[in-house]
Amino acid sequence: MPKLSYLKAMNRALADSLDTDPSVFLLGEDIRVAASNLTAGLLSRFGPDRVLDTPLSEQAFTNFATGAALAGMRPVIEFQIPSLLFLVFEQLANQAHKFSLMTGGQCKVPVTYVVTGSGSRTGWAGQHSDHPYTLLAHVGIKTVVPATPTDAYGLLVSAIRDDDPVVFFAPSAALGVRDDVDFSTLGPVPLGTGRLARSGRDVTVVALGHLVHDALAVADELAGHGISVEVFDPRTVYPLDLDGLAASVAKTRRLVVIDDSNRTSGFAAEILAVAAERFTLDAPPRRVTRPDGAVLPFALALDRAIQPDRDQLVAAINAVLEDR
Repeated sequence: MPKLSYLKAMNRALADSLDTDPSVFLLGEDIRVAASNLTAGLLSRFGPDRVLDTPLSEQAFTNFATGAALAGMRPVIEFQIPSLLFLVFEQLANQAHKFSLMTGGQCKVPVTYVVTGSGSRTGWAGQHSDHPYTLLAHVGIKTVVPATPTDAYGLLVSAIRDDDPVVFFAPSAALGVRDDVDFSTLGPVPLGTGRLARSGRDVTVVALGHLVHDALAVADELAGHGISVEVFDPRTVYPLDLDGLAASVAKTRRLVVIDDSNRTSGFAAEILAVAAERFTLDAPPRRVTRPDGAVLPFALALDRAIQPDRDQLVAAINAVLEDR
């Protein structure tokens, strides 16, 4: 069975979408030379009218995409640095997101925003290491953070086909993930549907993106100590798969969330609030996050020191299992 990388899966999803729907086109900075490799080979295959290089003016080309979407096109923007979303937050949160709601559904804005390499890289420091998926989910924009090549393909295809704006976060630490994939089985993955990455009975660990793989490694490690960890991957931050989460927690009655965003008002905070409102737990839930107000430094050792990691996850799992 052939290997498929996360980044190649995204490239394949773009190619398939361009091939099947003439209203789809790509735009972004240096995408014709595929600076991030996301768009490799697409210019020669689909031409300059559908693979557009833009000036260094994120606010301008983001609003251009909104206008194109309102006119019936399906633009896909690539942002190669996650903090560029801060520059275009007004265009996303106050314009693209609200058109449909403010017109009673008469207007649709099917734009997909792909963030290639979100989160910490190799010491890229504060202005290149954010992972702001919680921010977009907070204002109600559909937001996905896939963990595997199969999900990267399926969720990107679904995002492009969706009639609302969708932000697609590809964590830098997940871009090199490779899986054995039967290409004939690749297909759309519905937005808002989580998956059980590993079944267990003692505690549910909720993880997104690259942290799913850390959670699975910890689950393997703890299995040798008689601890059965269930790993739930929501895949979509907003809308969240509440039914899938509830089913997992109902089985284990213990909950830990590992989240690569800041602690206050982060994704983990939301999951713990949902748990407090809806679930019956046998122990207080725990969360593993970046520290409050974290700005990642240049020094790689310091960068890594404030990332949520496997040791912290093991400690949190042991804490919720203390009174078994």
